[in-house]
Amino acid sequence: MTRAPEHPNRRALLLRLVALVGVAALGAGLLATTSSAQGDVPLTAVPRADCGPGSRPETSIQGRVPAGDYRTGRAQKGYTCNARLVGHHGQSGGFKVLRYVDRAGHRCAYYDSTLMLPVDVPYNVGAEGTGVIALDMSDPSRPRRTANLVTPAMQSPHESLLLNKRRGLLVAVTGNAATNAGVLDVYDVRGDCRTPRLLSSTPAGLLGHESGFASDGRTFYVASASGQTLTAVDLTDPRLPRPIWTRAGVVYHGMRVSGDGNRLYVAEIGEPGDGVLSNGGLVVLDVSQIQARRPDPEVPVVSKLAWRSGSIPQVPIPITIRGHEYLFEVDEFANYRIDSPELYNPDAEVGAARLIDIDDERRPRVVSNIRLQVNQPWARRGASQDDPGAQSPVQGYAGHYCSVPRAVDPKLVACSFIASGLRIFDIRDPRNPREVGYFNRPLAPGVKPGKEGAHAMSAPAWDMKRRQVWYTDGNTGFFAVRLTNGIAPRGW
Repeated sequence: MTRAPEHPNRRALLLRLVALVGVAALGAGLLATTSSAQGDVPLTAVPRADCGPGSRPETSIQGRVPAGDYRTGRAQKGYTCNARLVGHHGQSGGFKVLRYVDRAGHRCAYYDSTLMLPVDVPYNVGAEGTGVIALDMSDPSRPRRTANLVTPAMQSPHESLLLNKRRGLLVAVTGNAATNAGVLDVYDVRGDCRTPRLLSSTPAGLLGHESGFASDGRTFYVASASGQTLTAVDLTDPRLPRPIWTRAGVVYHGMRVSGDGNRLYVAEIGEPGDGVLSNGGLVVLDVSQIQARRPDPEVPVVSKLAWRSGSIPQVPIPITIRGHEYLFEVDEFANYRIDSPELYNPDAEVGAARLIDIDDERRPRVVSNIRLQVNQPWARRGASQDDPGAQSPVQGYAGHYCSVPRAVDPKLVACSFIASGLRIFDIRDPRNPREVGYFNRPLAPGVKPGKEGAHAMSAPAWDMKRRQVWYTDGNTGFFAVRLTNGIAPRGW
């Protein structure tokens, strides 16, 4: 096994990994996969994109940035396929990019500026500052910063930042360093999205890390993986948030809510006390009694699903394709050992992403995998493990967050695949997804201490009218990217 190079601050890096994946303690043990997979399909990479005019394609296998490309200067030029740069802002980024158009027609973007406050502030955050950044996107070629939201949750939202477009509420809960205190911040963005207005900042979140938002904007769910809690917060009056239900003893990660608010789709990291992280998968919860505001609501488990290729389940996104119900689920990272001096394990699973059929919600089943060639075991055991950033336990060639332009017949999905940058997939045929484009701007080693390669980890946002995708790279900031060569389908 190739030994990982020494990191300039190994302890900080390990603590960051612990916080990101929500481990209760550093000695939680081996990140292993469950043996009780259901409905698995072949772990093949999706077909490579056919890159049209104006592209600057990858030089190696799908998703890889070879070490040699840095020596020749090729990597510094970036890699594009049916996508071109429109605008750029700042030099850092976090886990979410959100888009909103207010009542006056102002177009805004929001993104968290750090991956792990305060670890990456001294050497990564620039003049744009910290907190959640608001951008005026009236001219996407010139994003203009209009506000920094620096209340407790916005200063350190970890993976919890979400926007409810129906009510114009921007919400986050404090989370990092494994859990944090759970301060919940609620902002109103309806009046002027360029200058969000604080409505409340309260300890209603209990503990922090991840979140989900009901489409009617009345219920915000807070998950703390390491705190082993799930809390429902009533935002009927956003000035007075109040926790209305809590479940303890669960290791839940990201989650999304069905359109009617009655189902909560949860990425489960594992079972408390089992010593492994990825002994989980998908959990479907019946939250109809919470949605109906019943006193002392019951929240039964409808079903669970595991897959043998899992790493760390991140979030499931409910979508409808040609009248059938699916979840687009994405995993993060790979199954790195955190209790070993050798953090990099070329035999570890990379979960990447998958489509799950939930027409029968009691028997969900995986129908396809969304993977790049560089995610495959043979690639991880080869030369790619020596690429800049490939052996970092919080980077590397793996998935992290995805998003769709709409819930019904989205046609495309955009994913931040960390060192492989922004990837665009066509999912109109859910059993045969294919890649149609990508955009990757890796950072050369030595430019920032402890930073190299790409670090695309944010859930992208969509501007469908302009055929644009917005995302952040933790090393290089906010990007507005236009999809070209006809890969954005007609009818948007």
